[in-house]
Amino acid sequence: MKTSTFTEEQIVQILREAETGEQTIGSVCRAHGIAENTFYKWRKKYGGVDVAAIKRLRELEQENARLKRLLAERDLEVDVMKEVLAKK
Repeated sequence: MKTSTFTEEQIVQILREAETGEQTIGSVCRAHGIAENTFYKWRKKYGGVDVAAIKRLRELEQENARLKRLLAERDLEVDVMKEVLAKK
């Protein structure tokens, strides 16, 4: 999956800019070089969230990925132990 060229802080700033109502969503998207569907995806994910909450969300996502890797490694070890015990 392609990573965003915008940081979460920049995304929040773009969303706030559109929320002010001074410009249309289309003009905000053109000014920042993003598609409108990207804007709506960002709004769905980051709407109403401040920068501190986004940083916390990023930390939780990283922790979740780390825990998933640990669980996968443990499951592999359990499978190997079952195979070893079955051969004896």
